Amino acid sequence: MAELLPLFPLPNVVLFPNVFLPLHIFEPRYREMVADALASDRMIGMVLLRPGWERSYEGRPAVYPIGCSGVITHAERLHDGRYDIVLRGLDRFRIVDEDDTRAYRLAIVDQLPDTTVAGDQRRIIHTCRTKLEAMLGTDPRVGDARIPSAMPDEDLVNALAQYLDFEPLEKQALLEKPCLRSRAESLVELLEMKTLMARTPWASHVAH
Repeated sequence: MAELLPLFPLPNVVLFPNVFLPLHIFEPRYREMVADALASDRMIGMVLLRPGWERSYEGRPAVYPIGCSGVITHAERLHDGRYDIVLRGLDRFRIVDEDDTRAYRLAIVDQLPDTTVAGDQRRIIHTCRTKLEAMLGTDPRVGDARIPSAMPDEDLVNALAQYLDFEPLEKQALLEKPCLRSRAESLVELLEMKTLMARTPWASHVAH
């Protein structure tokens, strides 16, 4: 990872390791960021904006300190200077400090590799897989949905965390889990809650 990592803060996007994320880049400062990244190591760090970001969006509003770096695997520069890019998530990181010498944000970061847990981790992943299939099975629009059995455990957990219809803060909480097992356990809890609320419409009113 570069000594200074460009940051792309958004209010509703959380990137996870080894998951792909398409992005449309239109603000001038982030066009500059993408151009600079493409000319160097193609690395960008995704971070989630904290609530209240609207008051200072044009500046440097507060972000959550843990994000995920990504490498640009595809980039298309449009005729008006905008970009369509695809990021592949690489590593979680923690922001140590920021550099304000550019129009876009740069940060000094520490990498946060997921700690590996052996033993009953496989049981947790199997539970996660089963819960997801049960949830999808309640939605007639999905049909006979199944997760590919060959998908590695880490990729499965991170893909579900990113692609399922969770709130941004829920996804941020999943990203901040220190290991695959704890992320999977939290993912199972979220799936159970979402499944319960889908089956009992009154639960959503009680929750509010």
